[in-house]
Amino acid sequence: MGCRVSNRPAGRVGQVKEVTSLANPLVKDIRALALKKYRDQQGAFLAEGLKLVVDALDLGWSIRTLILAKSSLGNAVAEKAAARTVAAGGTVLEVSERVLGAIARRDNPQMVAGVFEQRWTALRDVRPAGGDVWVALDRVRDPGNLGTVIRTADAVGAKGVILVGDTTDPYSFETVRATMGSIFAVPVARATQAEFLEWRKRFVGQVVGTHLKGAVDYRSIDYAGRPVVLLMGNEQQGLPDALAECCDTLARIPQAGRADSLNLAVATGVMLFEIRRSALSLSPEAGR
Repeated sequence: MGCRVSNRPAGRVGQVKEVTSLANPLVKDIRALALKKYRDQQGAFLAEGLKLVVDALDLGWSIRTLILAKSSLGNAVAEKAAARTVAAGGTVLEVSERVLGAIARRDNPQMVAGVFEQRWTALRDVRPAGGDVWVALDRVRDPGNLGTVIRTADAVGAKGVILVGDTTDPYSFETVRATMGSIFAVPVARATQAEFLEWRKRFVGQVVGTHLKGAVDYRSIDYAGRPVVLLMGNEQQGLPDALAECCDTLARIPQAGRADSLNLAVATGVMLFEIRRSALSLSPEAGR
């Protein structure tokens, strides 16, 4: 596609452009990020919202393009974000609300969006220690579930998320929106099932998985004393045998109604907050 939104030489000062046409090559490139193929090719993704953009800049993420609706000009925070983008060598596009709506793929978009470089943590660099908690998700397919898990992991202070197998893209529009900005705060690693199982052999903490056949009430598990990896199965199929067998404990979440299972994101949240509660109850600061 025409004018590709690409990496820039270090030290290069960015530029500001006014764009009014959906046919502009830069707009076409940004709109193409709706497809995983182009996100992978460009190593980039789109995040919508002024707060998300500012949070990303504050956390040191590399911004390639800042898209501003002309109606946001005069907003001090938006203009500061634009100045930071130019200083970092990025491009600022001043666009009509029509163009921004086409980029954001909805009728009422927020007035600011940013194209950022993707960031992945290598599995070999995931070395949980102390009271660290990581979440491993097997073949998660729903973008809303993945985004909510990343947001919840951020809320409880988990150190990161490991995506196992063929999962939905954490940098899709839908997932990024569901994270509400936590995509910028929570490291994400990815691995095949075989790679994860090999990594697990070297992991000295405990792996706790949820399973319909789990024999242990999740509230009775001792999560303290060593790092924890919470391993959650696919929305439809749960944990496959190979992953279930690598767990130290298979937990169950008791239910009183007719439903025999919980939504993946809800179940992950229940588990994470119990792990956090258990850790806080043993903390010297607890109760002060």
